[in-house]
Amino acid sequence: MTRTADKAVRPKKKNYWPRRIMAALLLVLVGAACYIGYLVYESKQALKDITTDADPSVVVAPEDSVKVKPVALMMLGIDSRKKTGTLNTDVMMIVAMNPKTKSAVVVSIPRDSRIQVSGYNSRKANAYYANFLRQEHNDGLKDKEAEQAAKKGMRTMFSKFFDIPIDYTAMINFQGFSDVVDAIGGVTVDVDMDMHYVDSADGTNINLSKGRQKLMGDDALDFVRYRKSNDGKNMSSDFDRNQRESQVLGQIADKLKSFSGVPKIAGVIKAVGSNLRMDIPAGEVENLLKTYYGISGSGITFIPLEGTWKSPYVYLDQAKLQAAKDALQAKLAE
Repeated sequence: MTRTADKAVRPKKKNYWPRRIMAALLLVLVGAACYIGYLVYESKQALKDITTDADPSVVVAPEDSVKVKPVALMMLGIDSRKKTGTLNTDVMMIVAMNPKTKSAVVVSIPRDSRIQVSGYNSRKANAYYANFLRQEHNDGLKDKEAEQAAKKGMRTMFSKFFDIPIDYTAMINFQGFSDVVDAIGGVTVDVDMDMHYVDSADGTNINLSKGRQKLMGDDALDFVRYRKSNDGKNMSSDFDRNQRESQVLGQIADKLKSFSGVPKIAGVIKAVGSNLRMDIPAGEVENLLKTYYGISGSGITFIPLEGTWKSPYVYLDQAKLQAAKDALQAKLAE
């Protein structure tokens, strides 16, 4: 009789690692699904906010969609801070986009440009929106209806000025610009001069030193907006500001294309949704995002209009203006 029969049989140790790995993987997948769902929810909510100016009765035919047809937008940056009490559009751009080449031309208009269009009073470029809005209010329109009519007036006039059809208007306030830069983790730019300016009347406090550096939202906005120092030195022209706008926008485009941190997307969606208003149908905004997502700074040609300053206007160089018109027309015709 052997002793082995008397030994207790020890149960084999169970290997729980496969289960743990599967559980961890499941948690990751659930978390990812929830996050994607959250992004979808945020995107839908943002689209609702962004397109509050769109006419819900407008239906865009498939053959006219931005997915297949070039589109021109008028982008207006407005200072809506209560302390300023103005509605001047201090950032003005015309954007032509082509879905075939996934590329764009962006023409920046100096804010003090003297604009002359047949049938319209001549004034500074950045004063037209406020003037159109005032006229609409005088004609009895209120709030949203007056704003929509004013934007349509801007599109009509600048379509004549640039000799292209401008389809839609996008308006973003200065806070939105800051929020987007914060959401993408800042931008690295070359600050071309020392910038120091304080104005207690509107809360402006610009304090930047010359050199290449990373700027977060408010500082990036100060970099773009800077005009002069309090002592009258280090003056900055409209043309300088347009160049800085192009530098920052190119950085934003490149960062959006090569996001290393996907969670930042939610922040960008919120920032845009809270501060951008477009008169584009919601479905077309989705098509616009899908069609041009991933466009890089190299795919965007920035053309800042230039001219001669003679107080109180910038008189645009007609040859350069014609070149900008040609570039916009060519992009729409590709």
